[in-house]
Amino acid sequence: MKIFTSAQIRELDQYTTEHERTTSLDLMERSARAIVNEITAIWSPQTPFVVFAGPGNNGGDALAVARLLHEAGYQVTTYLFNIHNKLSDDCAANRRRLLEGKWAKQFVEVTLNFDPPQLSAETVVVDGLFGSGLNKPLSGGFASLVKYINQSPARVVSIDMPSGLMTEDNTYNIRANIVRAHLTLTLQQKKLAMLLADNQPYLGQVRILDIRLSEEFIRKTDAPYRITEPEDLLPMLRRRGEFVHKGDMGHALIVAGSYGMAGAAILATRACLRAGVGKVTIHTPRKNNDILQNAVPEAVIDIDRDDQSFTETTATEDFEAMAIGPGLGRAESTAIAMIAQLRRATCPCVIDADGLNILSNHRAWMQQLPKEVVMTPHDAELDRLTGSTSNGSYDRLSKARDMAERLNAYIVLKGRYSALCLPDGHVIFNPTGNPGMATAGSGDVLTGIITGLLARGYQQREACLLGMYLHGLAGDLAAHDLGQESLIASDIISYLPKAIMRISNEK
Repeated sequence: MKIFTSAQIRELDQYTTEHERTTSLDLMERSARAIVNEITAIWSPQTPFVVFAGPGNNGGDALAVARLLHEAGYQVTTYLFNIHNKLSDDCAANRRRLLEGKWAKQFVEVTLNFDPPQLSAETVVVDGLFGSGLNKPLSGGFASLVKYINQSPARVVSIDMPSGLMTEDNTYNIRANIVRAHLTLTLQQKKLAMLLADNQPYLGQVRILDIRLSEEFIRKTDAPYRITEPEDLLPMLRRRGEFVHKGDMGHALIVAGSYGMAGAAILATRACLRAGVGKVTIHTPRKNNDILQNAVPEAVIDIDRDDQSFTETTATEDFEAMAIGPGLGRAESTAIAMIAQLRRATCPCVIDADGLNILSNHRAWMQQLPKEVVMTPHDAELDRLTGSTSNGSYDRLSKARDMAERLNAYIVLKGRYSALCLPDGHVIFNPTGNPGMATAGSGDVLTGIITGLLARGYQQREACLLGMYLHGLAGDLAAHDLGQESLIASDIISYLPKAIMRISNEK
């Protein structure tokens, strides 16, 4: 699914009206009917509704919704805010349509003073003040109205976007002046802001309403952001031939686990094996040998000369992929060995966990990383890598995107909607996963999955997209059976086979 910018959304609307023999007013009616269908499926006609409409097209949607709710037998009081005596053409047209009905007594046009209605716990507010076209924080009377709505016990349904929330960048927005919706009915597709963590308190439940905008425009227009869909993955999948052997399935190297952190190496290795790789070798300190031999008997152990830390490099010519970092520690001898290992790498590389933390302490080394390296930071690790605290999710995503372009790297910024930042500047979000996966070792599992897929022969883009999706899907399947509260990282590995079967359409 493509995620368009606010400018592209306007172009999509215009293209639809110009090429599909429809009018913008007809599109507004189409949107309103889709919204009303959702509302009437949830609330009965006995529910009191208050509609707040702004002067633009979002307000036009709201006025059309009010009229259709009236026609369906609902009790609706509508407030149109026309402070500057200037309505968009379609908003004005829907104002006329509403007043042509028998509901004029329940319509208030606010041009100067506003006497706010009582909003009880039984009331549903339809927020149609401002939509995806907003480009600056709300202020003045509109900000006061938003605060009044947020302080009330009423349920709030926002049309397209909660008013005050901008479509992309809310870094310098005034958070107190954004509607806190319980339900957001967004039109045609999600917006970028809906995928970022610090905007979630304003969205409530998000439902996407298909209002049949131009498929041709959507298909041919490049979007900077998109969300992975299952059908995107199916063409990527590699099928095993009938006569393959383990040598055909790839050999992965995992450099992980200082003494006391063998668990990170175990999780990454098990996940790598479950991703379908033919063979895994773990390079780890001597004191981890017995633990790993028992925990992962399928793996080959390559012992470091040091008892407790990674201190010596190993040749990579015999490997199809390498991961480095989980549980590695941050000793200076380990840091020196790590950059040496990366410099001499001859296969695709994944850097995670302490590998990233070491780079954050030696940022000049980042220019020496292999081309098309995969890096999998969470928010705090990315902030350390960039050497600055981010001003929210959009700022952090922008920094990850810039880093991917600058280093010619694939950066997986982990989170609820993990984001793959590509070297060409595009960003692809992953939709699978759940809060139960916020548990120690979950990132090590993701590293193992991506490394296994790389060793199987997937290109970096494919391995990251498949790895993110499978990781989240396995977590979803585990949470379905075990619940989110009790989910641990090894559960994700246990459900990885079912996740692979699910996307492969196997029984």
